[in-house]
Amino acid sequence: MPISMPSADRCPFCDYLAGLSPASILEQGEHVAILVTRWQRGQGHVLVIPVAHRPTVMDVALAEERHLMNAVRRAARAIVAAYDPGGVAVWQNNGVPAHQTVPHVHFHVAGTLPDGGTRAGEVPRLDLDATDEIAERLSPHL
Repeated sequence: MPISMPSADRCPFCDYLAGLSPASILEQGEHVAILVTRWQRGQGHVLVIPVAHRPTVMDVALAEERHLMNAVRRAARAIVAAYDPGGVAVWQNNGVPAHQTVPHVHFHVAGTLPDGGTRAGEVPRLDLDATDEIAERLSPHL
């Protein structure tokens, strides 16, 4: 049975990387980009994505794997340096039943909240000025 994927006419992550939609892009290289999400579920919450459109982790090309893991590690280190959280959460979802909402593979990396864990459910959507401020705080530590 194939994985049930979220529907989308366009990929918002691909649109961000192409400059078609505004986003706080912390870093963009040949294989991987790091975006500051507008839905902060933890301290310094970022998304690590392949530049090429890949719907799920199973679709990631072998040549992209080490670049993705390296970016996840660097993002976690930057969050620790910038926010000094008690922990760092890293998660990745594949398919609607796993709560994937954007059909482009992405790794969430976030510092834990002062009382532990990260925010689940609905969270407020930040404006670009707020996500740009997060990017500025993280950038020197990448």
